[in-house]
Amino acid sequence: MVSNRGGGPIIPDYAGANVRGIVPALLGPASWAQGLPNWMPTPVVEASQAVLLVLDGLGWDQLQDHLDCMPTLAKMAGGSIHTVAPTTTATALTSITTGLSPAEHGLLGYRMALQGEVINVLRWCVGDQPVRRSHPPSEVQPYEPFLGQSVPVVSMTELQQSAFSEAHLRGCVPVGWRAPSSIAVEAAAQLEAGERFVYCYYGNIDKIAHERGFGPFYEAELRAADALVAALLESMPPGTVLLVTADHGQVHVGDRVLKPSADLLGPVNLQSGEGRFRWLHCASGAVDNLASAARAEFGEVAWVVTKEQMLDEHWFGPTTTPLVRSRLGDVALVAFEPVSFYEEADSGPAKLICRHGSLTSAEVNVPLLGAIA
Repeated sequence: MVSNRGGGPIIPDYAGANVRGIVPALLGPASWAQGLPNWMPTPVVEASQAVLLVLDGLGWDQLQDHLDCMPTLAKMAGGSIHTVAPTTTATALTSITTGLSPAEHGLLGYRMALQGEVINVLRWCVGDQPVRRSHPPSEVQPYEPFLGQSVPVVSMTELQQSAFSEAHLRGCVPVGWRAPSSIAVEAAAQLEAGERFVYCYYGNIDKIAHERGFGPFYEAELRAADALVAALLESMPPGTVLLVTADHGQVHVGDRVLKPSADLLGPVNLQSGEGRFRWLHCASGAVDNLASAARAEFGEVAWVVTKEQMLDEHWFGPTTTPLVRSRLGDVALVAFEPVSFYEEADSGPAKLICRHGSLTSAEVNVPLLGAIA
């Protein structure tokens, strides 16, 4: 159970210990020994080169519950930092690579309203139709990753030419892998070739949690991911720091999927977001009534929050442009109990057992750990 019934949502600290600050800290200062934030793991100051490994879906809370499965990570220096809102891959990975808050880069969820339609940001499609031409990734997300530097990106070969990769990784040097065992080999080769910074992405923890939930399959995957971390530390040149973080954590939802009533959806003309951070879009003037009805229906399991409240409280960052505001819904159902909100267009072929998106500790808190090779 991950209930936050006794408290409010954890609004990410964008000015403090947050995933959006990792890349600027590493690529911005002239020397890693000077000017680093105090939340950066101390091994960084000793390093001449760095590898940043993103383990998609590994929340801090889940790591603490499974330290016996990840002995290498358990020994590394560092602690917990915040990811972004919503706690979802498309938004968080873009904040990691660009160093910007969601309010700045504008990729505000898994499914996002864009010019009157809802785009699946990871697949870059509306329904089954690709929209790369009508919504060019470099226009939807116009900021260069990695402070404009050409960084080697070690990720699955199948992802390299995707529209989402163009949106959050363009200008980088793609280094593809087809088997996870290649990640350490490829990263070491880039370091030995003289690269100062290498970015690695690994998505299997998230995949297994979605498909299998917490249990033996999840624990087996955590052990495999920890072996990857150990292989990186063993293969990297001496003096290199390995930093490990994540884009979000997970909540075991299972079959607790709630369907909004027909009455609640009466004034709703679009739904976007994801199951644990469901945006309802309505006609002008209907927001207050919709929020009241949503609280009556789901107030025992979710924070029901209007767009204006979120903007006032800086859920997505301190400053939001009119263009980015236009991509938000009007009222959001943000689950604090282990539930998800059903929406037909958001239902894929596979049932998702673990989910994320909301602002509970299990989803917001992620690791930032470091060790020297």
